[in-house]
Amino acid sequence: MANAFLKTSKLRLVFEIITEGMDKPVYKSKTFNNVHRDASASQLYQAAQAISGLSEHAVWAIERNDTFDIDA
Repeated sequence: MANAFLKTSKLRLVFEIITEGMDKPVYKSKTFNNVHRDASASQLYQAAQAISGLSEHAVWAIERNDTFDIDA
């Protein structure tokens, strides 16, 4: 039976950039590496809210990206 082991976690914030003269918004992301593996969704949300307070652009999405090693 195969097992999955959590290797790394990353927090990704997607910002909505609205500029004058553009019909559609542009989305840009910022990824934060070395997120604590045991961080809960609530803790990541709070961190994302704190980081978004430092930006002039609105946060459009908050994502957690986990990487696993799979062994037999």
